[in-house]
Amino acid sequence: MNQGTSRRSFLKSIGAIGLYAGLASCAGSVKTKPNIIFILADDLGYGDLGCYGQQQVQTPNLDRMALQGMRFTDCYAGSTVCAPSRCSLMTGLHSGHSRVRGNATVPLSDKDVTIAKLLNSAGYRTALIGKWGLGDAGSSGIPNRQGFDYFYGYLNQIKAHNYYPEFLWRNEDKVLLDNKVITADKGYARGVGGASTKQVEYSHDLFSQEALEFVHQNKQHPFFLYLAYTIPHANNEHWILNTHGMETPDYGIYRDKDWPEAQKGFAAMVSRMDRDIGELLKKLHELGIDENTLVIFSSDNGTHKEGLFDPDFFDSNGPLRGMKRDLYDGGIRVPMIAWWPGKITEGSTSDLPCAFWDILPTCAQAAGVPAPENIDGVSLLPTFLGRKEEQKKRQFLYWEFHERGVTEQAVRMGKWKAVRHDANGPLELYDLSVDIGEANDIAAEHPDIAAKIENYLARARTPNEHWPLKSKL
Repeated sequence: MNQGTSRRSFLKSIGAIGLYAGLASCAGSVKTKPNIIFILADDLGYGDLGCYGQQQVQTPNLDRMALQGMRFTDCYAGSTVCAPSRCSLMTGLHSGHSRVRGNATVPLSDKDVTIAKLLNSAGYRTALIGKWGLGDAGSSGIPNRQGFDYFYGYLNQIKAHNYYPEFLWRNEDKVLLDNKVITADKGYARGVGGASTKQVEYSHDLFSQEALEFVHQNKQHPFFLYLAYTIPHANNEHWILNTHGMETPDYGIYRDKDWPEAQKGFAAMVSRMDRDIGELLKKLHELGIDENTLVIFSSDNGTHKEGLFDPDFFDSNGPLRGMKRDLYDGGIRVPMIAWWPGKITEGSTSDLPCAFWDILPTCAQAAGVPAPENIDGVSLLPTFLGRKEEQKKRQFLYWEFHERGVTEQAVRMGKWKAVRHDANGPLELYDLSVDIGEANDIAAEHPDIAAKIENYLARARTPNEHWPLKSKL
């Protein structure tokens, strides 16, 4: 008897097989609402997991998750930095239409429709545990005004740099922690970011504990858990204590490696996250709800070069060019694993170009509720379930990124990838089928393709008071 058959026999013996029914059709909904967990890493590169080619950092649980589920090779984040990426994830809108298109503090509006609002209206209990970044205290963007029944974590993305904060939020109340923080006195993080002189309670560990508790408490009710870890983001205020920014309680199995300290910290952080995701999947199995739970794992953007971390040391972007803050694929192409025992074929892969704005309609279809009509995403549920013939496709994926007063844009159209570093600048064009590293700009050789993309760019976005189309020229 193989491992899969043995496992199914065990589940049947404890009565777990009856927890869900199959799809009536892929265009319809799951008869019994599945639980949905979306796990988001922070600044994890395309090449940082073993199942994506990592050789030195150990990620056995995520690798096993990929072997038991579906691994996506052409998944893209919502943006190349955290706030706009998370906005696209939550709202189903790409960064030419979303409310947040850069890392400035712009909260979601009461009018925005989020995954949490949608699933909450469908009877789901909803929780965000971890980092938010889409609305500070008192604003319209706080999680409890965006469809989440429960929130525990960081509101502000700069405060989230520090893994040993003085407090975290539980809903709209501050929960004091046994850490002591020195606040930054200069730079963009002045008065907000900080580093801790007394490091007792590690936020990542608290998030993992809260996630296990939420799942346990809601095991008999449909739930949506958005578990937004901050690993492996650096504490960019590490200079306050004259140390590196890859904060972790210990270096674990990497303690005796002949590596720079920041590299040990990074590896230990990623393996710690992997360990805790393994515990979460184990909990689902112990509760007998794993076969009624869709789990998706990804990262909010590509790898970083912050906190003294060197992404080349572990080849964190794999074969891709660029990193965080780039619109080359190293900044926006991310790992994504979908896991749903009994539903998603074990060991499957997908090269379907997809992006974070597809997650909202995917969750909606899985829950059996209609997605808003005016979004950019399409449901990936047919691909998850191996029904490629029913997968809706679209011609273009689009990104824009606003920083330092300039608008950068990128488009993927089939095998073609275009990047424009300036709203009025030239268009670079790459054929990803033969040039995944975007090394050879062939725009001059394919004026017809470039013209088609330029025509799309002219209509790809809507104006926004916070994010005007700006040029440095």
